[in-house]
Amino acid sequence: MDPLVTTEWLAAELGARDLRIADATLLDPALGRDAPAEFEAGHIPDAVFLDLAELRDTDSSLPNMLPPIAKVASRLGRLGLGDGTRIVLYDDSPWKSAARAWWLIRNHNIGAVAILDGGLAKWRAEGRPLETGQATPRSRHATPRFEPTHLRTLHQMRANLDSGAEQVIDARSPGRFTGAEGDPHGAAPGHIPGSHNLHYARLFHPDGAYKRGAALAEAFAGIDLDRPIVTTCGSGVTAATLAFALHLMGRDAALYDGSWSEWGGRADTPKALGATA
Repeated sequence: MDPLVTTEWLAAELGARDLRIADATLLDPALGRDAPAEFEAGHIPDAVFLDLAELRDTDSSLPNMLPPIAKVASRLGRLGLGDGTRIVLYDDSPWKSAARAWWLIRNHNIGAVAILDGGLAKWRAEGRPLETGQATPRSRHATPRFEPTHLRTLHQMRANLDSGAEQVIDARSPGRFTGAEGDPHGAAPGHIPGSHNLHYARLFHPDGAYKRGAALAEAFAGIDLDRPIVTTCGSGVTAATLAFALHLMGRDAALYDGSWSEWGGRADTPKALGATA
């Protein structure tokens, strides 16, 4: 299964015994939208709702830290997103949050996982069928095996300031990166010194489909794709979008889970203002 599947492909695969579909929409409460309610109002047939707002470390003061592995196994297994399945993720979020679910599932080595290109908006625009109401998932055993090489901690990010071994790409808006705009969650302005800015919105066509080929490579201009890369953002969600785009280009990237919520929220971390030199 390709990591990025089309609506045509998914429509033809509906009903396959090993196929699982999950809506991974994550929304900012300030938007006034309710992701679970929107799922019940209309979702792709046979889909389940993967609640990323709950599938996190709820004991952490940071918003989207990876949950304990037992929680991953429990929540995914309960939804039928388990061993030996093909999992297709989609969203209807301005954050393109299916990529966060892709990163979580892929790095726990559960099933084969892909993202629906264009998400729910494209499926709807093409007049494809929707179901309403709550899902009735078929539970399946999930055996997560976490891959730590794709995760970076605060300690590792501090060490990278000195070594410069890994390029750091920040998915936040240019205004938040430079410090011209304040942080919506009250963290300090600016960015990790030496990091590059690539706003995640630049990875998409106007219809919400991912760029591919030369158009995607152009978005990463100035980044050495042959050197190690770490992605970051505000809270670890849109950083996963950068990681997924790099995966489409045949490149692996690590993700700094704490992101700016952690780095910008501490008094003992250096912050840079302005554009990257």
